[in-house]
Amino acid sequence: MSYMKDKIRTSGDLGRAVRKLREDTGMRTADIAVKSGRSRDVLNRLEKGSDVSLSSVLAILGAMGYGLEFVRLGPPTLKEMQERTRRELDEGEDDGQ
Repeated sequence: MSYMKDKIRTSGDLGRAVRKLREDTGMRTADIAVKSGRSRDVLNRLEKGSDVSLSSVLAILGAMGYGLEFVRLGPPTLKEMQERTRRELDEGEDDGQ
């Protein structure tokens, strides 16, 4: 996922983007937690696409040196739909389905 270009439509999309950003920049979860004032558990839940508070999202992004920008969404592209379907099928296999 190219976190700088893809539109984030779900909490899972956001989590994957934050994880990729953290990994690509070499930031450690412990450092982000300290700098954001949030626990590593909150960061881990965010990266997994679980619900976390908006204030936690903003604090974590800020600690990483990033923020949010709003863009108008059009319908998902064919590529976005194919990727989402692939991820959902992959996640279903992980759950033993």
